[in-house]
Amino acid sequence: MSSQDEQFQAAAPDPAASSADDGMTWWYRWLCRIAGVIGGMSCAFAGLWNCVTINPLNIAAGVWMMLNAFVLFLCEAPFCCQFIEFANAVSARADKLRPWQKAAFYCGMAAFPVMLSLTLTTLFGNAIAFATGVLYGLSALGKKGDAISYARIHQQQKQMDEEKLTGATEGQA
Repeated sequence: MSSQDEQFQAAAPDPAASSADDGMTWWYRWLCRIAGVIGGMSCAFAGLWNCVTINPLNIAAGVWMMLNAFVLFLCEAPFCCQFIEFANAVSARADKLRPWQKAAFYCGMAAFPVMLSLTLTTLFGNAIAFATGVLYGLSALGKKGDAISYARIHQQQKQMDEEKLTGATEGQA
């Protein structure tokens, strides 16, 4: 079996280990992927622009931004990296991560160049990549509950508070 066949098997969706358990709808998953691709493009262009300077911190931040763009493309759109042999395997592993893990990874990746060199280019270049992490973080919070369940919880808490209050006044009398 060749290494390419192993990669295709690793990238093949496994019905038992489906990522549908993360609670994301199909349109939100696509929104996160599109934001990742656009964030990768913005990081790449801003990183390249940031490297056209003599300041070593700007160059380091620009190189890091281009690395961020590569990682975003690799994880969110592996078809953009068809020339790389391990792209499908990395994408399959990234799809198995929980949304909060992706959120922490993407936000951390986007925050580092800004801390390294605080310029408008690094801020605007990493904004969409950071927003991708925020979108994954919001999906990690889960779905919003309905009003009926919130009303029941509120009613139960109110009853418990009244019982505690009546219990405290009976003990004083």
